[in-house]
Amino acid sequence: MDFVEGEIMLEVQDVRKSFDGREGQGPFPREVLRGVSLSVRRGEVAAIIGPSGAGKTTLLRCVNFLERASSGRLTFGGQSFDLTRISKRDIAAIRLRTGFVFQDYNLFRNRTALGNVTEGLIAARGIPKEEAEEMGRRMLDKVGLSNKYDAWPSQLSGGQQQRVAIARALASKPEIIYFDEPTSALDPELTGEVLSVMRKLAEEGHTMLIVTHELAFARTVASQAVFMEDGAVVEAGPAEDVFSHPSRERTREFLNLTK
Repeated sequence: MDFVEGEIMLEVQDVRKSFDGREGQGPFPREVLRGVSLSVRRGEVAAIIGPSGAGKTTLLRCVNFLERASSGRLTFGGQSFDLTRISKRDIAAIRLRTGFVFQDYNLFRNRTALGNVTEGLIAARGIPKEEAEEMGRRMLDKVGLSNKYDAWPSQLSGGQQQRVAIARALASKPEIIYFDEPTSALDPELTGEVLSVMRKLAEEGHTMLIVTHELAFARTVASQAVFMEDGAVVEAGPAEDVFSHPSRERTREFLNLTK
């Protein structure tokens, strides 16, 4: 895909995150994000790649306020916020404009596929049940689950559960969708069906920020690639440049090792 030259949807500047021991995250004190900056333009697919422990997931969680950053700024839709001082009201407002797809699906076990998609629409957005269910069915159709409206999570494969999670994220009409290693828990066959849905979303112009180990997918779908290691951005730029002509030796080593 071509590098998108649209308006900036999301920008983070000098984001830092340290764990002090209370979070149960290993040896302390430990700085897991060391001044990370990146931006995502409207309609762009940005892929964050790098070895395990690079801080990729922590960054995504800080951007969506599942973790509180130790310092840094976030600009979303033209509004700028100090990540250490942002109010609960502003966090809630930003979350209403975003979607998040977790590694482990994060579905309600006591809700059907349709119920999982509609729960947030009804409870968090106040959408009438009938309207929410119509929207939920459309989103499940979109991800290839038109025959699974009434299925419980326990009756679905891992790939199907992740597609329900994607449908749930899409139902709120987010301005950007965050994906945190969406295929990490899946075997190769099920991985393919999830990546197929994500590829379709990219083709439709959805803005996405994806943490992934699926480098072949990232190379063909992403417009921007960000390579992270040890809590910092080593290299970032148009995906074709990063994958085909990386400027940093560490990026070249990583891509060669993972071929």
